[in-house]
Amino acid sequence: MIQPIFNAEKNIILASASPRRRDFLQQLGLPFTTIPATIDETPRNNESAVDFVQRMASAKAKSIATSWPDAVVIGADTVISFQKEILGKPENPGEALQFLQKLQGTTHDVITSLSLCGLQDCLDTTITRTTTVTFGHFSTATLQAYIGTGEPMDKAGAYAIQGQGGFLVQKINGSCSNVIGLPMNDLVTLLLTQKIISPQSTE
Repeated sequence: MIQPIFNAEKNIILASASPRRRDFLQQLGLPFTTIPATIDETPRNNESAVDFVQRMASAKAKSIATSWPDAVVIGADTVISFQKEILGKPENPGEALQFLQKLQGTTHDVITSLSLCGLQDCLDTTITRTTTVTFGHFSTATLQAYIGTGEPMDKAGAYAIQGQGGFLVQKINGSCSNVIGLPMNDLVTLLLTQKIISPQSTE
């Protein structure tokens, strides 16, 4: 049983099916409901990675908030940006290998946008954070063995830093939770500032 750190002062909805984002909120002991948003996640022509994740996070939060106006909805989106190319989730093992081969021995950006939307409270704010990640060098056989685990197939950039794919990462500069999919320092700060959560009393 996780000891809660915070109380929820409002209904909180996570507009994401990501188990990693769900785990983050559960670790805080926060009560929340998960209602994944269903939106078109196709990048627009010449849309930058930052513009894309901001648009996705906001659209996810707003799409759920319209049906739950008294709740505060958390939307988030994460992409890999490598040489101005957006690397999302690979469509097949072959594309996963292409992604991982591109990232070998290089540094890329992991960009996550976090959006809070609450219609009743006129709350609509989106922030974006970038973490740089540097990969080491591994053989094609090693990358294929990793892909064979199935882990890369639902991950942006085809790897999970918190999972088996952690061995790929040589170093990071910035928030680790941002790479996983939710900048927790920023999220908790926002929730406290907006009085959506409050610290548990120790009395």
